Amino acid sequence: MALKYLHTMVRVKDLEASMAFYELLGLQQTRRSDNEKGRFSLIFMAPPGQEECPVELTYNWDGDDGLPSDSRHFGHLAYRVENIYETCQKLMDAGVTINRPPRDGHMAFVRSPDNISIELLQEGDSLPPQEPWASMENTGHW
Repeated sequence: MALKYLHTMVRVKDLEASMAFYELLGLQQTRRSDNEKGRFSLIFMAPPGQEECPVELTYNWDGDDGLPSDSRHFGHLAYRVENIYETCQKLMDAGVTINRPPRDGHMAFVRSPDNISIELLQEGDSLPPQEPWASMENTGHW
């Protein structure tokens, strides 16, 4: 099972202040995605020359009542996988709960034994939806 580290996500309450803080640390914006439908922005920031190790700042346009509680800041670790279905099956066979199944052939979430949320993303294009994943409901939260 080949893995590649993608990013660490943190939720932010004040996007400008957070970006200024990470810039002060020496990180630079490497990409940005504003999602009108979901009403959120994703800003990826990394040290110069280390664009492969970004922090993803997730900003919800309508606010986040959970912030600034420490439990809401850290979001998840993310890894790209060669085959999301095979990876999820291997994890499930080992007793890991698939909190957000890869119904779309692209994304799944699981939790570590320490309750750290892990995002798994399909390398390249999404795989065609297939069972049992396409019909599987979410379990818990991620």
